[in-house]
Amino acid sequence: MFNALVVNKDEDSGKTSAAVTELSLDDLPQAEVTVAVEYSTVNYKDGLCIGPGGGLVRKYPHVPGIDFAGTVEASDDDRYKPGDKVLLTGWRVGEAHWGGYSQKARVKADWLVPLPDGLDTRQAMAVGTAGFTAMLAVMALEDQGIKSGPVLVTGAAGGVGSVATAILANLGHTVAGVTGRPETADYLTALGANQIVAREEINETTKRPLEGETWGGCVDAVGGAMLARVLGQMEYGASVAAVGLAGGAALPATVIPFLLRGVNLLGIDSVMQPYENRVRAWNRIAQDLPMDKLEAMVQPATLSDLPKLGADILKGQVKGRVVVDVNT
Repeated sequence: MFNALVVNKDEDSGKTSAAVTELSLDDLPQAEVTVAVEYSTVNYKDGLCIGPGGGLVRKYPHVPGIDFAGTVEASDDDRYKPGDKVLLTGWRVGEAHWGGYSQKARVKADWLVPLPDGLDTRQAMAVGTAGFTAMLAVMALEDQGIKSGPVLVTGAAGGVGSVATAILANLGHTVAGVTGRPETADYLTALGANQIVAREEINETTKRPLEGETWGGCVDAVGGAMLARVLGQMEYGASVAAVGLAGGAALPATVIPFLLRGVNLLGIDSVMQPYENRVRAWNRIAQDLPMDKLEAMVQPATLSDLPKLGADILKGQVKGRVVVDVNT
C-alpha cells in the first residue's frame, strides 16, 4: 500500500474534493514501467486538476501531478531496468492519465527520460515542467539568434520566469524581469535580473503598432495585452518565445511588428516534445542552470499541502518552484 493525492468528483453537485488516500499497486493504470516516485512539483495545470479540473480531467477518481522523478521499480521495456533514475513531464500525465502526486506511478516507457548527469531527483522537480519549458524557450531564442538588447522575461517571479531568468543571466544576457509583485524584486535580482519592470508599465495595449526597439528577445509567460505590447517593442529580427497565457488567450495585436521588423513569435509546447529534444533540453538544464539559484527558488511541500497550493497557484500566489516530497 502507498499514499497518493486522489481527487474525487460528486456527480450530483459537480464539486471535486482532494485528499491523501491509501492505494495499492492494483489501483494503478496498466503500462510498462512502475516508478517509485520521490518528488513532484506544482504547476498551473496541477492547480486546475486538483480543483475543478478546468476540462483537463475527464475521469474520476484521479491522481494529479504532471511531473515526477524517482526510481524504476519494475519494467517491461528494455530501455529501463529496476534502479534507473527517471523523470517525466508532459504527455498529459496528471491530466488524462494518473500522475505524480503518488508514491508509486505506472506509465508508458516512451514518456520517461533518464535523469541527466548532474541532477538528482529533487533538483529535477525543482526544475519540473516550468523549468523544462523555460529551457525550451531559451533554446528557441538561441536558434533564432538573441539580439543585443536586454532579454525580457514576463511573469518573471513565476515558475517558468524564475528559471528563465536564472538561465539567461548565467548565459551572460542582460535580463529584464516583469512582475506585478514589487516584493519579488530582491528575489529576481538574486536570480540574476538586471532590471525590474513593473507590470503596469507594459500591461496595456497601445494604438501604436511599433514602439522603440527595446528588447533583444523575450520569454513571455503572460500572453494577452502584454504580449501584444511587447511585440511592438522588439528589436529588428528579435524573437518572442510564448509559453503561457496568464494574461489571457486573446492577442490584441497587429501584423506590423512581423512585417516591418521581422519579429518572430515562437510557440513553445512542452507536452508533446520529441524524446531527442527532451534529452537535449534536460542536458542543457544540468549544464546552464546554476544549482544555487535553483535552490533559492524552492518551496518544500508534502502531499497534504497540495490542495491549498493548487488553489494558491491559480491565484498567482506561488513564487518560484514548489518541490513536493511525496514520501513525507
